[in-house]
Amino acid sequence: MLLVIDVGNTNITLGVFEGEALKASFRMTTQVPRTSDEYGLLLCDLIKSRNMKVEEMEAVIIASVVPKIMHSLASAIVKYLKTTPLIVGAGTKTGIKVSAINPKEIGADRVVDAVAAYEIYGGPVLVIDFGTAITYDLITADGTFLAGVTSPGLRIAANALWNDTAKLPEIEIAMPDTILAKETVTSMQAGLVFGCIGQTEYIVKRMLDESGIKQCKVIATGGLGKIISDATDVIEIYDPDLTLKGLRIIAEKNKVFGK
Repeated sequence: MLLVIDVGNTNITLGVFEGEALKASFRMTTQVPRTSDEYGLLLCDLIKSRNMKVEEMEAVIIASVVPKIMHSLASAIVKYLKTTPLIVGAGTKTGIKVSAINPKEIGADRVVDAVAAYEIYGGPVLVIDFGTAITYDLITADGTFLAGVTSPGLRIAANALWNDTAKLPEIEIAMPDTILAKETVTSMQAGLVFGCIGQTEYIVKRMLDESGIKQCKVIATGGLGKIISDATDVIEIYDPDLTLKGLRIIAEKNKVFGK
């Protein structure tokens, strides 16, 4: 079996694949300092909680945007899972060509999403990840990472509202029944959610207009992406496991099994 790990700014998402089938997935918080032993015990407990055996994890692949935890996490995998993880980065085979001025600046998570969207849904494809930040990445028909846009995520915007204003409360991020809000909570929800929908529709249209790409699939992923994708026609497919699938594909391209 293959263990895939996506280390994001807010959460660490893990998946276990048997072949192409995702057998289990887990989430843990990122912003907690942990030792390698703490990570190792957590990983073992999560795996065992789904009636799987730690020794069945034949290989591990990681994409991370949080460098400061990588030493402890990688050490935990070597110590407890008895395998050296493949960490997605420069030199990793992905099948995606990056046209950025400095390709190393493109986050591993964005490359993984691009690989998954292109390999599963074909190109050209625009993949939107509604994570801590919202990223919009355009991949051409020949698999070139053409351009990317980054904006604050819904939780970042929400935190700014209630942390930087004296009287606005902390609220649940949810779709209100109407944009014609009549009290504080729904007015904040309307601003956050409908504002994000408007941003999404405009950025998608502008990226496609400026690139000259007429026909393009638009795929969304990320924790809050379902709220947005259900409310706009510009997103064709919401795939909550896109990043995990991309890690599996990259693991296959790099032949991590048998190492």
